[in-house]
Amino acid sequence: MLLLCNTDLFAQTPLRLAVAGTTHGHVGWILGRKDKKDIILAGIYEPNKELVKKQSKQYNIPEELFFDDLKMMLDKIKPEAVVAFGSIYHHLSVVEACAPRGIHVMVEKPLAVSVKHAERMQSLAKQYGILLLTNYETSWYPTTERTYQLAIDSSYVGNIRKAVFHHGHEGPKEIGVSKEFFEWLTDPVQNGGGALIDFGCYGSNIITYLMRGEKPISVTAITSQFKPAIYPKVDDEATIIVEYKTAQCIIQASWNWPYGRKDLELYGDLGYIIAPDRYNLRRRNKKNPVESTEKLIQKESGVIDDPFVYFAGVIRKKITVPEYSLYSLSNNIMVVRILDAARESAKTGKKVLLK
Repeated sequence: MLLLCNTDLFAQTPLRLAVAGTTHGHVGWILGRKDKKDIILAGIYEPNKELVKKQSKQYNIPEELFFDDLKMMLDKIKPEAVVAFGSIYHHLSVVEACAPRGIHVMVEKPLAVSVKHAERMQSLAKQYGILLLTNYETSWYPTTERTYQLAIDSSYVGNIRKAVFHHGHEGPKEIGVSKEFFEWLTDPVQNGGGALIDFGCYGSNIITYLMRGEKPISVTAITSQFKPAIYPKVDDEATIIVEYKTAQCIIQASWNWPYGRKDLELYGDLGYIIAPDRYNLRRRNKKNPVESTEKLIQKESGVIDDPFVYFAGVIRKKITVPEYSLYSLSNNIMVVRILDAARESAKTGKKVLLK
């Protein structure tokens, strides 16, 4: 899926890229990306003046490159593409500004705070013919793609019966996120929830890929507030069960792990695959009953580990985004449907059927 392309191809025609919002903790991926010539950072929208001064100094970016009005920035610098690093709630307004101007958009995970927002974004993307991608760190993992190749392309595990995902860390405050990030990440409107949204999206994204877009039958979820003094408005612990016709998926999303983790387990009627981290994989099946291990190397994996290279490659038509693959709009619409149902289930205490 994420075929590695020659990044020199992109360097020949640099992509004019703008940033919409800089409060996300991951914004350093683009603001600090100065040693490569494939992308021109044409402008940055950020209305927080204090944050602008801080980031201008931190990343050695002239303050003249910052704008406090998104539409004004887009009209003045005319970027080809925008990456959104504000709150999840603001993803819709970014697409509303970019789509009519024919500007492609890539947002940080998840796509949107609600199905209503997601469907509006999808409609705008289709109407104006723009690309709308969603970036996840786990999309860069060689083990994610290797699991897909083994399970789907090679049928190593046979029929998928159960998938288990563990994603999370000690908590936003505990790991020291910035105050600007913390403010919206722990807000039920701006983020759409707490750990359920922040980390539940990873498993939802990967299982949709592994199930090749199959619509779940139902979603059941429970959430907890183990640290209400720190996170009074949102959950900090969530377990989501996604039911398919022939498989179950368990997503454990947490701001309470004793250490950060992003790992998966996949079980079928013939074997299993366990990926404890980005590079290591364990597997066993009926034909090979002794468990074997693999140590994957990024450069040899065929996976692009730079989301901006991937985005540029898609825009330049060097990369095709397969239906229901990790960055795709179809996959991420489904992710939001799963998260919406999980949020409703946790609130009502009932299983939610997906219509």
